[in-house]
Amino acid sequence: MPYTPIVATLGYVLSADRRRVLMIHRNSRPDDIHLGKYNGLGGKMEPGEDIAACMRREILEEAGIECQSMRLRGTLNWPGFGKQGEDWLGFIFLIDAFSGEPFERNPEGALEWVERDRLMELPMWEGDRHFLPLVFDEDARPFHGVMPYRDGKMQSWGFTRL
Repeated sequence: MPYTPIVATLGYVLSADRRRVLMIHRNSRPDDIHLGKYNGLGGKMEPGEDIAACMRREILEEAGIECQSMRLRGTLNWPGFGKQGEDWLGFIFLIDAFSGEPFERNPEGALEWVERDRLMELPMWEGDRHFLPLVFDEDARPFHGVMPYRDGKMQSWGFTRL
């Protein structure tokens, strides 16, 4: 059977001084699988767009800012991650320049600038703690990871860099 994951983006917007990251605190919808957690910005790719266009669109929709510069930091395969056990394939970006002023909130929750050195203190998916250091490190090579989930729990984690 062919593997047909949901294709999505996940972006981390840096402040101009590169010390803070724009995060969403998913605190608006009681039915949200991410309720109470902090996350980057992003979402599902639409037909007819490439993955970079998807990231730019999602950042504009969720934060009200335009990406001026972004880098693909890696890809993540999340088998079984969805609410109904759906598989997800994510393209992880670092947005290091943007124009405009970010929204204070969107329908999913509050947008907050968080100091990079405090990221690991936030409530987030357990798996995010494994790949976030790779998003912000100085290694220019993209990472390619797999992180299976079952019943909302991370089962394992592995990655390569090429």
